Amino acid sequence: MMKLEWQSSVAKHCDCWFTQASASSGTGVTATPFAAGERLTPTQIAPVTFPRAQFMTRQRQLTVEPRSGRFYPQAYAWEALDCSRSEFRPFRLIAATPDTLTADLNHPLAAYPLTIIAAEHALITPEIFKALTETGAGMQVPYPGVSTDYYATTYPFTRPDEREDAQFYTAPRFVNHLDTTALAQVTALYGRLLQPGMHILDLMTSHVSHLPDTLTDLHVTGLGMNAAELSANPRLHHRVVHDLNQTTPLPFADNSFDAVICTVSIEYLTQPLAVMQELARVTRSGGKVIMTFSTRWFPPKAITVWTEMHPFERQGLVLDYFLKTVQFRDLHTESVRGLPRPMNDPHRRETALSDPIFAVWGTVA
Repeated sequence: MMKLEWQSSVAKHCDCWFTQASASSGTGVTATPFAAGERLTPTQIAPVTFPRAQFMTRQRQLTVEPRSGRFYPQAYAWEALDCSRSEFRPFRLIAATPDTLTADLNHPLAAYPLTIIAAEHALITPEIFKALTETGAGMQVPYPGVSTDYYATTYPFTRPDEREDAQFYTAPRFVNHLDTTALAQVTALYGRLLQPGMHILDLMTSHVSHLPDTLTDLHVTGLGMNAAELSANPRLHHRVVHDLNQTTPLPFADNSFDAVICTVSIEYLTQPLAVMQELARVTRSGGKVIMTFSTRWFPPKAITVWTEMHPFERQGLVLDYFLKTVQFRDLHTESVRGLPRPMNDPHRRETALSDPIFAVWGTVA
């Protein structure tokens, strides 16, 4: 496992990549620093302003509306950016007027010093460096001086299936939505960030809370959509059936919890900013709110904007929820990718890699 660590103006970031090529016989770890822009391309290209008409809004069956702060494949503006129609390196839209768009073509990490943490004596080959830096890391951070336009679509967010969620969740689903390797990473993260004896709110939970057995004496309240799933969850002390998309206020007193966890469910919230305000209210000062998610979800019920984003942009959207709430400090993002999928997993024919894990967390101010 190799880690790419860096700090932006809004958060600390850690992106982990597993590869056999990074293995080492040593028992220690080594931190290798890289200056801002080192080994990255491009890093010093001036912004490009071009006519809005040169942005190809029609992409197959989708109509793509350019939004400030968002990333798009360069092929979407191939003529203006003087590139191939098959060029999918991203550019960031940093300004928009009724007639023009302005693109930043620089690498998303170009402005930040980076540190790679690796096993002792492991070689940071160009291929490994590329895997850590060229697959989306950096896209989760807002552009300096630009408010990312995540909310220009209808807010509350819309979804393909706008029926009441109570209908969708009438029948219990006693299934895990990620593979066991991925869920083990979620459990390990909770083990690092939580402490024994805490009062935990497991938000939008089901029959499993993914909390480690090593965390003893936890007092866990589960809030979810299906009573049967909640009843089957052995970690819960209290169970609350509650539809956050119908009623965003949480049925708890101020400062009720030491921490909140939300596992692979944040993408279903249609009013996430209101919910985040509630989480800040019910969590004690100094407590953590932790969101984990992946690249799998129930398609009809995920917000439309979520399905249109790069995975690291989704992490940026969740980070923006924390920032917009203005009640959190010490923000972090983390990702874990490249682990092998379990041999007995039914999705192994589709991909040999485990479901990636993305996390965002912060401390209530």
